[in-house]
Order: sequence, then C-alpha cells, then structure tokens
Amino acid sequence: CESEMVCILSHSETKIPYFNAPIFLENKQKLGKVDEIFGPLTKIMFTVKPDAGVLAKTFQKDDIMYVGTDKLLPMSRFTNPSGGGGGGRGGRGG
Repeated sequence: CESEMVCILSHSETKIPYFNAPIFLENKQKLGKVDEIFGPLTKIMFTVKPDAGVLAKTFQKDDIMYVGTDKLLPMSRFTNPSGGGGGGRGGRGG
C-alpha cells in the first residue's frame, strides 16, 4: 500500500464516496480514485489509488482532497436496515 493514500472523510455524518469515485485537488487536478472504504461509521476512511504520475508520498497529513457531490451516497444507505437491496425472490421457476 505504499503507493496508495489513506484519507479520513471529513463530512462522514451525511455522505460516503462511491467506489472508484475520482478524487481531486481544489484546483480540480485529478489525483486518482477511491479504492477501498473502511472504518466505523463515525470515522470513515478510504484509500485513494493515485493516477499515473501522481506520487502518494508528495502529500502531507492535512492536505485536503475533494470528491464530486454526484459521487457520494447517503449515509442512510448503510444505516437503514429496512431500506435496501432488491431482496431475494425465492421459489421454483417454471
């Protein structure tokens, strides 16, 4: 994982990034994409797989990175047990 960056989500009370969501600097330079999401719901973290030419070691601990608002899922998707999934349709075909 030396080539990946670990980030802490600063707005984790409402949204979680999609897998493979692009990550940007403030100037909209693309850094890479979300690779893995982990941690408790109160402190969500994710790894960023850098694009070619972007070196993870050039970033500091408090550097701010951004994800587009169209690439965020609502927290309720992970915390509401009754609202999700397609559910299984059992039974025999025929």
